[in-house]
Amino acid sequence: MKREAIPWLAYASLSASMVLVGSYVGLSKLLVASFPVFLLAWLRFGIAAVAMLGWIKRRAGEAPLSMHDRKLLFWESFLGNFLFSICMLFGVAATSAVAAGVIMAGIPAAVAVLSRVFLGERIVPRVAWGIALAVAGVALLALSRQSEPSGGGAWWGYSMLVAAAVCEASYVVIGKRLTGTVSPKRISALINLWGLALVTPLGLWQATRFDFSAVPLSIWWLLLFYALAASVVTVWLWMQGLRQVPAPRAGAFSVLLPLAATAVGVLFLHEPLGLAQALALGLAVAGLLLATWPQRLPV
Repeated sequence: MKREAIPWLAYASLSASMVLVGSYVGLSKLLVASFPVFLLAWLRFGIAAVAMLGWIKRRAGEAPLSMHDRKLLFWESFLGNFLFSICMLFGVAATSAVAAGVIMAGIPAAVAVLSRVFLGERIVPRVAWGIALAVAGVALLALSRQSEPSGGGAWWGYSMLVAAAVCEASYVVIGKRLTGTVSPKRISALINLWGLALVTPLGLWQATRFDFSAVPLSIWWLLLFYALAASVVTVWLWMQGLRQVPAPRAGAFSVLLPLAATAVGVLFLHEPLGLAQALALGLAVAGLLLATWPQRLPV
């Protein structure tokens, strides 16, 4: 039997996309130490808007946006861009990059649940077990936080990270509807503009009382990386990989997101990784692999 050709370039694109996402989730700990959250989100959307100016225009042959598409684009941005950014940044500021890595590993499980509720997609037993493992990982993380002398971070910070995971899952589910009629690049550009519009009043409010001269050059470079990675590069890399790899198989590469976020927290931010946190991450990653690993197709 002929062996399937392995699309190494597509695999590299998918891997790089998830590593970038995990990296900026981890490194955002440094950014929220330098910028107020709303100002940081405003700068991120503003930089990305400039970078994606060429993606806004409708392509030749692409249908005009319907009222239904416009509503979906708003909710895609409100949940997946605006609320996700705010919840993730507040959550990381109050907890750690390691905690964000563990909780973000539950995104595929949340996607499966929301897909079942809103898209009618059936949850197979293997995915159900994956969801259970991911939830167990988050629960273990919460228990380990309570057992630490310092509390391991504010409880509301973990709640914000869970909310961020649900927002990101909503982004994926709504995106399934949108990609049937709108190109991925245009979706990214339009929802980024909505995010910029939503956060501008709060961003301007914090900008008027912020000392920009106190921010070191290294943080400005990190902000540029965060804005481009979060809104531009990861989307392009992911779409490039999906051109050659089936979606269920591509989903397995999202295991790199929590691993990258945790690695950044431990290696660069010098956050501790205790036994309980390691076990929680292991449970979450095992659940993610179980839920997304491609099934053997009948011959």
